[in-house]
Amino acid sequence: MLALSRKKNEAIVINNNIEITILEVKGEQVKVGIAAPKEVPVYRKEVYLQIQSANKEAVDAGGMDALKDLLGQ
Repeated sequence: MLALSRKKNEAIVINNNIEITILEVKGEQVKVGIAAPKEVPVYRKEVYLQIQSANKEAVDAGGMDALKDLLGQ
């Protein structure tokens, strides 16, 4: 993991097309702005983990068989 220090209104650029800007620092809370292309999904980690869990449950519950049937495999 790369750890960087940033102040309000300073930014980090990732892969030439994603910019993360520190918008506000209030106590222990930091407000972050993320500018990324529309095709790049951006999620809070807890939401991302819920999506992954729901996807795994769907596959475990026979969702993969339904997908194979749909694809004719």
